[in-house]
Order: sequence, then C-alpha cells, then structure tokens
Amino acid sequence: MRKPQDQQLIGESPAFLEVLERVSRVAPLNRPVLVIGERGTGKELIAARLHFLSGRWDYPFIKMNCAALAESLLETELFGHEAGSFTGAAKRRLGRFELANDGSLFLDELSSTSSGVQEKILRVIEYGEFERVGGSETIRTNVRIIGATNEDLPALAEKGKFRADLLDRLAFDVITLPPLRERPGDIMTLANHFAIKMAGELGKDVFNGFSEAARDELLEYTWPGNVRELKNVVERAVYTCQDDDQPIVEIIFDPFDSPWRPGAEVVKEGPAPAKLTDTPYDFKQHIQDEEVRRIKDAMERCRFNQKKTAEFLGMTYHQLRGYLRKYELTETGE
Repeated sequence: MRKPQDQQLIGESPAFLEVLERVSRVAPLNRPVLVIGERGTGKELIAARLHFLSGRWDYPFIKMNCAALAESLLETELFGHEAGSFTGAAKRRLGRFELANDGSLFLDELSSTSSGVQEKILRVIEYGEFERVGGSETIRTNVRIIGATNEDLPALAEKGKFRADLLDRLAFDVITLPPLRERPGDIMTLANHFAIKMAGELGKDVFNGFSEAARDELLEYTWPGNVRELKNVVERAVYTCQDDDQPIVEIIFDPFDSPWRPGAEVVKEGPAPAKLTDTPYDFKQHIQDEEVRRIKDAMERCRFNQKKTAEFLGMTYHQLRGYLRKYELTETGE
C-alpha cells in the first residue's frame, strides 16, 4: 500500500489550489468521485489524496487500469472467480472489490469498460454486493469507488457508449484537473523539483539550475503530456548534462528526433513557389501572412521548441522571439 507521504502534488497556481481544496472537501464523504483530466495530469495522485484524507486512510487503496485487460479478464480481476469457473481457474481468486474492502478502489480508464462490467459496478455502488465469476454466493463489500478518465463521459453516455445510470451514481462530485499549459506558474517549480531529485539519484552533489534559454524553452512548450512529460524531459536534461558545474542548457523534448529515425522523410527539394496572382493585392499584408504561415509551420515541425525552430529557419533564437512578439504568437504557441 502506498504511504500518504509518498504522494507529491506540487503547485501554487490558482487552478491547482482550487482542485486541492475540492479534494479536501469531498475526501471525508463516503461517496464515489470522478477524476477527469488529460493524460499525465496526476489523476492517480488525486485519487490517492482522496483516499488518504478520508476515514478509510488506514485501509487498502487498490488500483485497477480498466484499459489494460480484455473484458473477460477485467471482470475476473474486479470481481474474482471461483475454482473451475473457466479453463485454468484451479482455485478461487479474490477480486479487487474484495481486496479493497473498507478502503478505496481506483478505477482508471473507466470509459473503456463494457456495458456488462459497468452494470456490475453499478450494483456494487447501489447495493454493496456482487458475485464472483462462476459463483452464486453474494459477496458484501464496503468500497469507495474513485473513477478516472480522460474522455468526455457525458458525451459517451449520450451516444450510448457509457451507462447513463452509472455516470449519475459516479458523479457525486467531478474533479477536473487543469492541464499543465494552464498552470504556467507551476512549470519551473515542478521542473526544479524533478531536477533536484534526479540529480540526487545520479549521485550529483548539486543541481545548478537551468540556463535562461532552457527556462524559456520549458515555459513556452505546450506540454501535451502534462506533468508526466515534464518529469521525463527534465530528468533527461539532468542525465544528459555533462558539466555538473554549469546550469542545464540543452532541453530534449523528443528523444526520437534523429535524421536516421526509421520512416523519417528527407525533404530533398523545396516546395514549388506559389503562383503569383494577376489581380492587385496588399504586398505588405501578403508578406506578413506568409511569414506567419511559415513560422507556424516551423513551430509545429519542431514541436514548439523555439530553439530548434530558430535553427530550422536559419535565424537566431532572439530573432525568432522578435517575430513571435511581432505577430503575437508567444502566448498561444501557434
């Protein structure tokens, strides 16, 4: 069982602090909770906090990734099975609902479950009972369910892809986690935390911080993988830094980036020039539109890494920054 002190939820942005406040309010209540958020936003950490702030903190906190198994295997993992219930079932096996009795059960990727499994989960919520696969004995259990997903469950329910009655029961409270791009003030706090831990893991005596250019790159990246991606990027940067006496300079967002990457396309010839129009046009506006188009294209190709984008366009980093400010592209990352 994971100890509460192992859970590290770091941040001071208003959106993040609001989430923690909601978690503190709902944690003591014996009701299901849904945790919604993009991948890498810390849904499991929030679920653990809900458990350890509740009266169930001294009982099991059991986790299950519902997308990791086929429907038949998921059912036996959740509800257990009796001996002889299927080929290979030599003895009785307890499921996660029994193992989590008096504690909390965290069901990640809940949207991937089948209607049959959802119906059984609904019965546990409503009546606190179920049967093991291949059995007829009714098992009583006292479990708090914490569900998580990165999908739009109401939309799935409208399409008939998720049971609306289960959604109603699960959604006593819904905690939606903000993506990292909406927590810019927390990026460097998290980055320094991960960097210091990685430096210690590598046996380095001190962590000398990030260079100004490296900080700019971290702050201006859009972080589609959120905190999990930030952790990986920072740990990679600490690992690849060869000079322990200098701040980190190089940030590698894509470790697969290589001219020899299988399937990488090599552009040998530039695109054909656009055909000139025969009608009058605003030359200055036309040039500005073309510059914006090419900068956006380069930014997307370089995964919004401004240092690499500047190299791609054959200009200095500060020249690129000037263009981004000129066309107001710094905030959106577009």
